[in-house]
Amino acid sequence: MAVRRYKKMAALAKIEDTYAVDAEPTAAEALIMTNVTFTPIEGDEVSRDLMLPYLGNQGMIITGQYATLSGEIEIAGSGTAGTAPKYDSVLRACGLAQTVTVDTSVEYEIVEDGEEAASIYFISDKVQHVLLGARGNVSLNFTPKQIPRFTFTMTGLLGVIEDIVAMPAVTLAGWEKPLPVSKANTTMSLHGWSSVAESLALDLGNTVTPRFLIGDELIAITDRVGTGTAVVEAKSLAEINWFAAAQDRTRGALSLVHGKTAGKIVEVSAPAVEIGKPSQGQTNNIVNYSLPLGLCPVAGLDELKITVR
Repeated sequence: MAVRRYKKMAALAKIEDTYAVDAEPTAAEALIMTNVTFTPIEGDEVSRDLMLPYLGNQGMIITGQYATLSGEIEIAGSGTAGTAPKYDSVLRACGLAQTVTVDTSVEYEIVEDGEEAASIYFISDKVQHVLLGARGNVSLNFTPKQIPRFTFTMTGLLGVIEDIVAMPAVTLAGWEKPLPVSKANTTMSLHGWSSVAESLALDLGNTVTPRFLIGDELIAITDRVGTGTAVVEAKSLAEINWFAAAQDRTRGALSLVHGKTAGKIVEVSAPAVEIGKPSQGQTNNIVNYSLPLGLCPVAGLDELKITVR
C-alpha cells in the first residue's frame, strides 16, 4: 500500500446557496494556501461514567463534531479591476459582504445579518474531508520585504470523510502573483500621518461559535472586536504625538494601499482607529513604537473594509 505524502494537499471552497447544503466546490474554486493547519475532528469528549463492579476506562463519546482549517493566502488583486479575487469565498464566509462595481472594484464590508457560509473540501493525498456551513475569521499582515498575507481560520460542520480516486486538478490560473511590501508598492496613513512603518497587522476579530441544539446545528459568528498592531518609526512629537493620542483615546483613520496598477491593488481602510498604550523599542538601533490598534465602528458595520481594485 502506498504511503500518503503530507505535502500533497488541496482545499476547495464555494459559497453555499442554502446553509450547510454541500455547494460541491471544484478545482476551479481552489484556495492556494500556505502554513496550513487542519484539525479533522473537534468536539466535546463526554465520559460515559458507567457504574460497574470494576475499575477502568469507561470510554468517551465525541459530541458536537466539527472541523477547522487555518492557513495563509497571499494578498494580491484579481488581475482585473472589478473582478473578484480567487479568495473571495473565504472573505465572504468571514462575515464580509461583496459589492462589485464593474471594471472598477470589489468591496468587502462587514455584515451581521444573513452572513454567508461556505462548503470547504480539504484533501490530504486522496483523503477528502468535507466542512459544511463554514464560517471564520480573517487577519492581515503587511511586513516590508515580505509577501503580505491573509490568515484565515475556518470552522465547519463535519461532513463526509472518504477516499477519492485522484487529487483535484488545482492550478494557479486566476491567482495574481503577489507584490512584496515595500516603499514602491505600499503606502500607509495612520491618523493623518504618512506612515514610516515596520509592520501592520489587523484582525477582524470574529468570535466563531459552533452551536449544536435540538432542531438546529450551525457555525455562527457571535461577536466581533477588531484589533491590530502597527510598528512605526519614532518621530518627534511635533510630527506625530502617539502618547497624546493614546491618553485622549483619539480616533483617526487608517488606510493602507498595496499595489499601484489596476487589477493589482488591495486597499484596507478603517475610519476610527484608537491608539492603545505605545511600547518603545528599536530596530537597527533606530527607535520605534509598537502601537496597539482598536478598530472602532462609526455608524456600525464599518470598522474595516477591504477593497480589491
